[in-house]
Amino acid sequence: VQLQASGGGLVQPGGSLRLSCAGSGRTLNNYVVGWFRQAPGKEREFVAAMWRRGSNTYYTDSVKGRFTVSRDTAKNTVYLQMNSLKPEDTAVYYCAADLTIIISSMTRGSEYDYWGQGTQVTVSS
Repeated sequence: VQLQASGGGLVQPGGSLRLSCAGSGRTLNNYVVGWFRQAPGKEREFVAAMWRRGSNTYYTDSVKGRFTVSRDTAKNTVYLQMNSLKPEDTAVYYCAADLTIIISSMTRGSEYDYWGQGTQVTVSS
């Protein structure tokens, strides 16, 4: 599967953005789709994930209640809705997918086989 991430931009604190991860080649329905981010000078970190067939979603503590993962099966796209954005959310955001990953490994980027290019999110006044 090929992944195309988009939707980043510059937004003021408290604002919202919706990132998209469009899949091609295969249906994302069968994959675990994860969102990661990497801020300048920091390691890549797990943000959120949607399990196969949308059966469940998972979030890192710092984004719970603010970010929501959803999907549009018809468009073969997974979204990351980001609300109440904070300056510390500034990073390059990546989507990733994997067919066989298990729950205990979903926060590890090295476990995902497929990656989209990053999209920059900047939260600043």
